[in-house]
Amino acid sequence: MAKVHPQALHGPTFTSKQETFTIWMKSLVLNGKGCTVFDSDGQIVYRVDNYNNKRRDEVYLMDRKGNVLFTILRKQSKLSSFWEGYRCRASKENRKEPSFRVKKAFRICKGTSAYQVVLGLDKSQPYCHKIQSSTCKSFCNISDQFGGMVAELKRKKSTCGVDLGEDVLTMVVEPNIDLSLIMGLVVTYSLINCKI
Repeated sequence: MAKVHPQALHGPTFTSKQETFTIWMKSLVLNGKGCTVFDSDGQIVYRVDNYNNKRRDEVYLMDRKGNVLFTILRKQSKLSSFWEGYRCRASKENRKEPSFRVKKAFRICKGTSAYQVVLGLDKSQPYCHKIQSSTCKSFCNISDQFGGMVAELKRKKSTCGVDLGEDVLTMVVEPNIDLSLIMGLVVTYSLINCKI
């Protein structure tokens, strides 16, 4: 069982090799909504604890110590809603430019959805990632602006190949990727699809 007490986060924010994580789509807080992310050693790396089950418009991605890495806010335009991620804790007073924005893109085919992720919003030339999901296969892929896979999310299987459950997922992240950013995108994807 992973230790819940605060520990120092080991290693850099960026991956140096391909890494695998387990995401449990449950909060460690009783009657809370959220998710808990474990590394390959079973240690807690990230968590989301939403104490207000009815309000999902402002969610915090935290490290294992409880430090806020991203504030994820739901925004509403005239035609649709979208989500923005701000590095660290962002109040209404000190909010700067968001680090990313996620909105649902056009439907590719039945059972498949695509989401556009715009990064680098504080620069003159933002670049895009894409989140693609398939409801029938229970997976989510995040690709970069060139179409290369940066992270894959799918249901976790036991060592003998049995699916563990819809709330237990495996995430594989490619090398040289900002883990907290990928986790922010996964949390946003889960919020859009009402999984947190």
